[in-house]
Amino acid sequence: MNTLPDLAVTGSTGALGAIVARQLAEAGTAQRLLVRDAGRAPELSGAVPLAFSYANTVQTGEALAGVKTLFMVSAAEAEDRLAQHYIFIDAAAAAGVQHVVYTSFYGAAPEATFTLARDHYATEEHIRASGMDFTFLRDNSYLDFLPLLTGEDGVIRGPAGDGVVSAVAREDIARSAVTVLLDPALHVGATYDLTGPEEISLAYAAEVLTAETGRTVTYRPETVEEAYASRASYGAPPWQVDAWVSTYTAIAAGELAGLSPDVRTLTGREPLNLKEFLQQPQL
Repeated sequence: MNTLPDLAVTGSTGALGAIVARQLAEAGTAQRLLVRDAGRAPELSGAVPLAFSYANTVQTGEALAGVKTLFMVSAAEAEDRLAQHYIFIDAAAAAGVQHVVYTSFYGAAPEATFTLARDHYATEEHIRASGMDFTFLRDNSYLDFLPLLTGEDGVIRGPAGDGVVSAVAREDIARSAVTVLLDPALHVGATYDLTGPEEISLAYAAEVLTAETGRTVTYRPETVEEAYASRASYGAPPWQVDAWVSTYTAIAAGELAGLSPDVRTLTGREPLNLKEFLQQPQL
């Protein structure tokens, strides 16, 4: 195991982790790609795929032996995600990992309106208690998700009121993460708030989407009761519906507002705004 890279990256088969892994490879940095299925890992120069599971202590310990720095993308949304995080963090500490760079959420707090932000806060606290060095990347909502909020009828519905969200593009988060991973010692103990350059109401998002896509998009505020009712038909478990609805109520509560300079500070570039994001070729 000592011949393997001492940087490990999770999530390389997902959208954010894939960008991070690719940019690290382009920078000439060797890495272990921790994935559930090694056959699905991206083929990158200097990258070694290793199978692991967040909830499998033995497998994780073997995959992380000799790792100094770990990029931990949060596990897939699940009712037991926090428990998976705890198992994984404990296994990383036991394996001797020195520094965890964790993708958290903007405004993570025990009483956050967005339910999953509470889990991110608890994960941060578990990392702090582990004794490992850490860097937290508190990502605001993804700019990439805004176009996906539009229904088939061209309407964005949700109980966001007139609130705003400082949404940030995945690629700006990835560039920020790579900066940290290339020289992690400079970022020990830091918490970075990663936002875009503008505060976006859903009404404004609808205007920009209309202008840039040619499709008429409008925003129709819902009450919380209407939001739960309109999502009941999906048959999702209660925890997931709570997460969906609280995405909007967190905007209404002002918890996703505010602009941070951290993307620019880390990357040397201004983060993308919604119009710029939509004008890019979409993969």
